[in-house]
Amino acid sequence: MFDRFYTRVTKAPDFPSDFDWINSDEPLSLEKLAGHVIVLDFWTYCCINCMHTLPVLGQLEKKYEEKPVVFIGVHSAKFFNEQDRANIEQAVRRYEISHPVLVDRKMTVWQKYDINGWPTIVIIDPKGTVVYKQSGEGQKEMIEDTIDTLLERHGRNGTLSKEPIKITHHIYQDKTTLSYPGKLAISNNKIAISDSNHNRIIITDMNGKIEHVIGSGRVGFADGDFESASFFRPQGVVWKDDLIFVADTENHAIRKIDMISRKIDTVAGTGRQGPWISSGGRGKESLLSSPWDIAVKDNLIFIAMAGSHQIWTYDTKTDLIQPFAGSGYENIVDGNRMQAQLAQPSGLSIFGDTLYFADSETSSIREIDLRSGNVKTLVGHGLFAFGHKDGHLDEALFQHPLGLCATPNKIFVADTYNSALRVIDLEDNKVSTLIGKQGISGICRIDDPKCDSLGLYEPSDVKFYQNLLYISDTNNHLIRIYDLKTNLLKTLEIKID
Repeated sequence: MFDRFYTRVTKAPDFPSDFDWINSDEPLSLEKLAGHVIVLDFWTYCCINCMHTLPVLGQLEKKYEEKPVVFIGVHSAKFFNEQDRANIEQAVRRYEISHPVLVDRKMTVWQKYDINGWPTIVIIDPKGTVVYKQSGEGQKEMIEDTIDTLLERHGRNGTLSKEPIKITHHIYQDKTTLSYPGKLAISNNKIAISDSNHNRIIITDMNGKIEHVIGSGRVGFADGDFESASFFRPQGVVWKDDLIFVADTENHAIRKIDMISRKIDTVAGTGRQGPWISSGGRGKESLLSSPWDIAVKDNLIFIAMAGSHQIWTYDTKTDLIQPFAGSGYENIVDGNRMQAQLAQPSGLSIFGDTLYFADSETSSIREIDLRSGNVKTLVGHGLFAFGHKDGHLDEALFQHPLGLCATPNKIFVADTYNSALRVIDLEDNKVSTLIGKQGISGICRIDDPKCDSLGLYEPSDVKFYQNLLYISDTNNHLIRIYDLKTNLLKTLEIKID
């Protein structure tokens, strides 16, 4: 453990006094936290590896809640959109983070601590000395050992606070029908909605009348009937006849809903996160990593495996699940599907023999020819090339898109971090914006009393059905409908009889 102790900096740099804090009613400083073990988590809310680290920190927070140990998130943004305090606050709510989060403007604290990757954990001892610094996932035991050592040593030396500091903050109450809805699937005039933060799937008719609520709403990983089964922040949903397959993202599993028998079964995954590289195997014996979206063609279920930067397939006939595209290395490299490099694929759509996907961390839209197995990038340039720019495919820019829907000559894109709906014209090879204006900072939010025209707020998905676009307006907790003929955007009123 001690060979990972960080010795380059003797004293920890303090936090800027004028920076914003979330989950703390007052700014924190190293002086206020003297006598405490401080665990800093440098993160950015787009990052799948950061998402994997949050449950680990949550477990450790609970273990040390009666000890003088303080966990602090330092949000050092990658994308433009992630620099906005209100957007970070939404992410804190969505991930249900309970510890204080510092909004690190212009990556100031990141630079002071000489950080070079997300996530990075830094531990500061009760005397204000940096003693540990490590990047990446899988640090639980090392963090735990470091905290235990510091508590024992400083307790013995009398340099440990007698009581843990009390940090108070406003508790957000969720009163919306949907909570951060993720993905949509529409078939036979039925809409399946992943009501992600309510840990359930909702089925409505085309007017928004709720016909089925699937899942207890409690966090869990239990099969069973509609009332007793449980999910954990599900995302992707897809219809296959009378079945719905679900990417149960934070359970690292694929679930199957049978609408006839009203039963939920797990078809792949164990509930535990899999390793970075895996060859797959039998469905329920295989470890998956953050499946984010799902699509179907014949007997194959295609899975956007965001956590391993790959696309996988599950064969409903053979019960085999395995990688289909992506080497596991994170980048934007085209070519043969198994040698290609992807970056947190988060949205899938199949049209004909082409699988289109939103490769979120490269802000790109890419395709796989299912006959040749070739991966090709339509729009996008790299891990740090993003923005909001219309025009030819070679010049257009997206910002962390999460959802898309392919039609014969157009691809509709939920351009998430631009809070926009974009369209790729495959005949003209151009990108244009349908909803969301360029060059405007901030949008009208659902809880803003001055709001007279509600735009989109980090939409996660879009589906084309009967000449209308259905949009999962995630941070507004709504499903929206866009009429391509009238250019009108309205809200689907979700209601129970």
